Amino acid sequence: MKKKVLAVLLGGCMVAGLVAGCGSKDNGTAADGGEGGEGGGSSYHFEVVVKSFQSTYWQAAIQGIDAAVEELGVTVNTTGPNAESDIADQVQQLNNAISQKPDGIALAANDQSAVIPSLQDALDAGIPVVCFDTGVPDAPEGSVIATIATDNESAGAVAAENMYEVIKDTIANATEQVRIGEVNQDATSANISGRGMGFINKMKELIEADGKTVAVVGNQYYVDQVENNGDEGSADVIIEVAVPAQTTVELSSTEASNIMTKEDTIAIFGSNQVTAEGVLTANQNLSVLAATPDEGIVGVGFDAGATLKAAVADGTLIGAVTQAPVDQGNLAIKALYDYCEGKEVKDIATDSYWYDAENMEEADIAPNLYD
Repeated sequence: MKKKVLAVLLGGCMVAGLVAGCGSKDNGTAADGGEGGEGGGSSYHFEVVVKSFQSTYWQAAIQGIDAAVEELGVTVNTTGPNAESDIADQVQQLNNAISQKPDGIALAANDQSAVIPSLQDALDAGIPVVCFDTGVPDAPEGSVIATIATDNESAGAVAAENMYEVIKDTIANATEQVRIGEVNQDATSANISGRGMGFINKMKELIEADGKTVAVVGNQYYVDQVENNGDEGSADVIIEVAVPAQTTVELSSTEASNIMTKEDTIAIFGSNQVTAEGVLTANQNLSVLAATPDEGIVGVGFDAGATLKAAVADGTLIGAVTQAPVDQGNLAIKALYDYCEGKEVKDIATDSYWYDAENMEEADIAPNLYD
């Protein structure tokens, strides 16, 4: 089954009106050394700060950035920390980007709170910022001209809906408590927290609609956001949420293994590429992932990459949700360019899709399944 998530962006990055444009600079040419693109030879320079270079998701986003550079004739410098948990490093890189006084900055923030002082500095310096992949809901007014991202709550809900179809009979017929695991890479970035809560809230809604009770346990950040949380001792279903100390496959694998070794676990969700790969790494030792709860633990992932694609293709995972990282990177640069050209820019919702072994080769899905 294919489900396309039509995103409605979170608040915090509002529509920007017409502007006078960035200061046109003759400070370089496009990355390939050619003449400027649509700008007729005028060259803008943009700084880009991604979440990390650790996952192929960000390499896919950079492909989109590079395509925009070639098309528009701008110059771009892309930086990012080693891991998405290296929040202080990313903030320093953002500050360095501001100090370069570029025509604009594209930012994929690892921590939506940590970057706020830097966004104020960018605003004071007259540097427009486009957020991509994740928003900064509490950004200083006027500091962020647009956000380009998936509706992560809806995307998380799609993961829950597709998982529930496979496990609902087991839950309905269970005579003892059963457990669903969720491994999130962090509790700081807006996209991951939104995605994690989207999964939790939708799964809780579906289970309760079928007459069962739910308790969410584990990471306190996520537990605290649950409305009308059930009692862990008496609930029919436990949703256990784990967050690794750092965003690595190895630490995500440890958290996944802690859940997958519990006898009552029937399903597990990895909410991004790193954590989904962590679930698969844990399974290398445990060999418990299966197509149905009768056979083992049902696994669902998020994002893509060669490891996840292979696991979905061979049925180790029943499926995953993919985003459109190439589009996000591409559109972030184009939004900055349009703003500098005095055009109106606004939030853009990019698509995400459920994919499984049956539909992953379809024309609207395959291009988003980066390696």
